[in-house]
Order: sequence, then structure tokens, then C-alpha cells
Amino acid sequence: MRLLAYCLMPNHFHLVLRPHCDGDLSHWMQWLMTTHVRRYLTHYGHSGHVWQGRFKAFPAQDDEHLVTVVRYVERNPLRAALVARAEDWPWSSLGASGANLDVVPKLASDELLRRGDWTEFVNQPMSDAEAEAIQLAILRGRPFGSETWTQETAKHLGLEFSMRSRGGQRKGKDPTQNP
Repeated sequence: MRLLAYCLMPNHFHLVLRPHCDGDLSHWMQWLMTTHVRRYLTHYGHSGHVWQGRFKAFPAQDDEHLVTVVRYVERNPLRAALVARAEDWPWSSLGASGANLDVVPKLASDELLRRGDWTEFVNQPMSDAEAEAIQLAILRGRPFGSETWTQETAKHLGLEFSMRSRGGQRKGKDPTQNP
């Protein structure tokens, strides 16, 4: 599994991963979560669930959309008002390089990512549309990319359901009448 970015938050975490093959992500996440839960429960003498539910994942187009996802992940502590600047959060791929940590995960190299003044770019506010599109992808497991790529990827991966709106018709609206 290739790690492109990460951010560990007080109550959740984000990973941007590039699997080698289809199906690798689910197997790897099962291994990661099982290993973590066993160590956590043993260390703290607890039993039961540590996490609320299954991990959430979505595919991202390998272009500026992936850059947007990495930026979203690395600016998470800034958005949550935990730090004044994103690089001040030591438990992220952006902040770990300057932190005094014993272990820092090695990131896979990717020429597309972190070009120019990346740190300043991450610290700039994201548009509401960018943040909402990523949050929708997270919530629905919807592919994140250009419209054509998103439609093709949803069909290829059997994720057509993620493209539809949730719920039925709005109450009081007659579906036979034009808007």
C-alpha cells in the first residue's frame, strides 16, 4: 500500500492511499484496524469496539482532484481550529517532517503532489464547493473527479448508487408536474 498523505485527529483519521491492485484497500484496512484495535484493547485493558463503524473510502481521479483530496486531508487540523497553521499539527503528513517524533511514516513519492509552495497552498482556505464535493465523496463513497471520469468509474466499480441522491421524492411535490 502506498501512503500519499495522512492526518490523525483526536477522534478520527484520514489516509490517502494508492493500492497496487483492486481489492487491496479492503484487505489492508482490515489488517490495519484489527491490529490497532487488538493493541489498543490490550494496552488499555478494555474490550469491545474502538471505532464506530467501517472505514469510508472513495476513489479519486489521479490529477488535480487527488491534489485537492491531499490538501483537504492535510488542512484538516486547521479547518478544525486545532492549530493556526496546518504544518503545526505534528500528526499529519504535512506537520510530521518538522515535528520531533520517533516514527514518521514514509510517503510514496508522487510528482503531481506537493509542488510549488505546498505549505502555503494547504493553508489557504478551500472553497465551499471543493470542501462539499469531498465531503459528499466521503459520505457516499462517491468517486471524486471530473464528471465523465466520475460516471465511468462509478459504473466500472459498481458504485452507481453513490451517484444518486438519497431519499425519495420531496413531500408535497407532484412528480408528474414540471418544475
